[in-house]
This record gives sequence, C-alpha cells and structure tokens, in this order.
Amino acid sequence: MLLWINGPFGGGKTQTAHEIRRRLPGSVVCDPELAGFGLRRVLPPELRGAGGGKPLLDDFRDLVSWRQGVVEVLDLALTGHDGVVIAPMTVTDSGHYAETVGRLRELGHDVKHFTLLAERETVLKRLRERGPGHLLGRLGTRNTGPRPESWAVQRLDRCLERLREPEFAEHLWTDHSTVPKTADRIAVLAGLTLRPNREGRLRTRLRQTAVSVRHIRCD
Repeated sequence: MLLWINGPFGGGKTQTAHEIRRRLPGSVVCDPELAGFGLRRVLPPELRGAGGGKPLLDDFRDLVSWRQGVVEVLDLALTGHDGVVIAPMTVTDSGHYAETVGRLRELGHDVKHFTLLAERETVLKRLRERGPGHLLGRLGTRNTGPRPESWAVQRLDRCLERLREPEFAEHLWTDHSTVPKTADRIAVLAGLTLRPNREGRLRTRLRQTAVSVRHIRCD
C-alpha cells in the first residue's frame, strides 16, 4: 500500500509521514521531493536562482523526468518492500496528479491519497515556524541563508484553492489537530493500525524539530 500525503507547503505532510512511520512497523517514507531537488541541483546555480536572479526552473514538478522518475521509484519500492510506503508530496496540478498518483494506480498499486488542509493563517504560522531562521534560532545558530519558505507563501492561495477540489480528496482539516491525531485519522481511513502514541509533549516537540531540521532546504 502507498499512502500519498498531499497538502500545501507547511501543511504538515512530512511530520505526519514520519509519525506514521514511527508507529507503523515495517513502513518506510519515500520522499518524492528529494528527487526533485536532486534534478534541480543539476542546473548551474545561476539558472536555479541561487544567486538571487530569476530561476530558469521555477518548479521541479513541471519536469516530465521528475514525474516519471517518481512513478518508477515508487513502483520499485512498492514491489520490493514488504510494508507500507509513505510519500509526502504536494501535487496541485490535475495533469501531474494523473501522471503520478493516477499512474501508480494504473500499475495496480493500492494507493490511498490524503490531502491535509488548514486555513491560510494556520499554514502561514506553520511556515514561519518551520523556516530556517526559526529552527536554527532554537538551536542557537545564526542563519544567514535564503528563506525558501517564501516560495511556498507566494503559491499558498492557489495551492489551497486547488487542493480543495474533489479530485484531491480524501480531505483532512488539521487546524485543530495534532500530528499524532492526524496520523491516527489517516490510519483509520486506510485500514491500518498504528502503535499507541505514548510520547510526552516535550519528546514529541524535540523529535518533530529534528525532523524539520533534517528537511531544511536552502537551495
């Protein structure tokens, strides 16, 4: 089974994916974003906007190679791994959705798709909290790099509008839900059983911060 967790940037996809992996024995997280950043970094820095100019490639999801590569790799993972595969990835374009989620279903895989939604102000707050400056500030480290969360803010309204469409169901609103509770809801809808969550609030906060730090993208 593949759990594709969709949602806006800053919507809690990655945290939820890792929460499920922590509590579901045998599950793995396969992050399609890693393939996208790898393809983007093939370009010279000035062509991907690293120097402050207009990037030649604004969104790696527009690359046919990314969409085809994600399907190929997830197909391999689903075929070869004896357990649930979890893919946290934002997809808002109908064509891209058909070429990834739809194509995996055509290949015969059991794909459960969920979209995490929240009100605009909730997502903006989460984006601020996950940004490099905020996270590195927690660790006592000065941040002088770019702020990639601004890219997500610029696309937030369109992203939320598209993801509310019926084709991106199942929709889960998360404004008043914790990550563990959201993971529980996905598990129930997917027919899975997670281990009980016995973590305290401090341990949960530390672990989630560690996940966020590992997923900082500065270029």
